[in-house]
Amino acid sequence: MSAFTAARRLALAAALILGTATTGQTQQARPVVQALDERPASAIFIGNSFFYYNNSMHGHVTSLLRGAGNQPPFRSTSVTISGSGFDWHDVESYFRPNAIGSYSFDENNNIVFNNNARLFDVAVMMDCSQCPIHPRLAPVFTEFAKRHSDTVRRHGAKPVLFMSWAYADKPEMTEQLAEAYTRAGNDNNALVIPAGLAFARAMRERPGLNLYAPDKRHPSLAGSYLAAATTYAALFGASPEGNRYMAGLDDDTARFLQTTAWQTVRDYLGTRRAGN
Repeated sequence: MSAFTAARRLALAAALILGTATTGQTQQARPVVQALDERPASAIFIGNSFFYYNNSMHGHVTSLLRGAGNQPPFRSTSVTISGSGFDWHDVESYFRPNAIGSYSFDENNNIVFNNNARLFDVAVMMDCSQCPIHPRLAPVFTEFAKRHSDTVRRHGAKPVLFMSWAYADKPEMTEQLAEAYTRAGNDNNALVIPAGLAFARAMRERPGLNLYAPDKRHPSLAGSYLAAATTYAALFGASPEGNRYMAGLDDDTARFLQTTAWQTVRDYLGTRRAGN
């Protein structure tokens, strides 16, 4: 399949989810939770290599906050297992007192011991890249989306589901993953971050932009940046457009990805720019 044909198929899948498909298409699920009720100050990212590629997405989210002039910095950490699905993670153990997040390092590499009344405000979770739509593993996705959401809430945090992206050579996954994550979010009253839809939108508008590593699954630096900008927009309800942090990408690419992230979140969640 040519890159152009793949991009066109990916664009069509995105159009279906975003409600712009032609008349007669099946109505897609729409997210019930459109925003968090308060701005999170901390997060744990629970997932796999899609998160930890390119020096970890949670670091890019924190850098975007700094790039927007937000202080103090967002406190975040990432717990990832290569290739993992929801059922590989013992989320209960991640909320043990004096364990994950009990200390950190400042800019001078000094250890800072944290004394947090609540470990994390939100838990951003993703399943393996094809588990939510795999014939045998889709029921596991549904089961553990509920289990983990319940666990996170029991510890005073809010569950957030991260909608992952289609493989570069399997654009039909976009629609399938979006449907699965949206329904899981609705079933568990959880916010969904539409990273997969942002990938599809970017591919439609700039098919020559490479968002993937050579394996056509993991993100390139541009892909990680787009996922982080989409996460920033969804979690904080604010546009990343004009953000000073660009992760070493050229200005034009970074600005395009910032706009793509915001347009996707705005269309999917109905979010409006802060202050509007």
